[in-house]
Amino acid sequence: MPSIAVLAQAHPEQLGWLSTKLLSVTLTSAEWVLWVLVCLSVLSIAIMLERTVYFARHRLPDSEALAVRLARGELDAVKAAIQGRQGMEAAILREGLACADQGPDTVEQVIASTLSRERPRYERFLSYLGTLGNNAPFIGLFGTVLGIIKAFHDLGNMNAQGGGGGMQQTVMAGISEALVATAVGLAVAIPAVVAFNVFSRQLKTLTSRANALGYALVGTLRSEAR
Repeated sequence: MPSIAVLAQAHPEQLGWLSTKLLSVTLTSAEWVLWVLVCLSVLSIAIMLERTVYFARHRLPDSEALAVRLARGELDAVKAAIQGRQGMEAAILREGLACADQGPDTVEQVIASTLSRERPRYERFLSYLGTLGNNAPFIGLFGTVLGIIKAFHDLGNMNAQGGGGGMQQTVMAGISEALVATAVGLAVAIPAVVAFNVFSRQLKTLTSRANALGYALVGTLRSEAR
């Protein structure tokens, strides 16, 4: 912190060329950092809503019951139950049942292929939430550093001009304004991290249920082939 103060209070002729150029760039308002964080937050909220709707529409609420039917060999009933349904679980059953007459080994390969195809659709935009959750605090910290540099620069100007009465008030106001950027960065990061963890957990659960349905189908076909 003292090095920042010395740099901010030093006169241009006391600084090197590169330091002078960097100081002129950093002596800008940190408000643009806040606007960046706000835009990123709005985008993350939109992604959270879109993913919530997508996960809700692309799942089978009665997968456990369908697994029981598969174990009983009620393939026609399962095929009718997934008619018009969307999602990973329905796609695995639909593709597997469509090639059931080709044998359990073929069905097993088709199920693995379908799972690999469907999973990226659920992972869409999740990397954005994870990246934002990890980096938003650093963006806020960057805004705080810019604000503190500007506060010390203002302090140096007031010292040079002999100002004394409002010096402390000016510096404290600048530092408190700078700390807002860190707070906003944390406020943007925390919901993004929570949403990323929630969606990742839901995807893991859906993948496990889809695998369970696939195993049930393959097991039934193997028992019928004996």
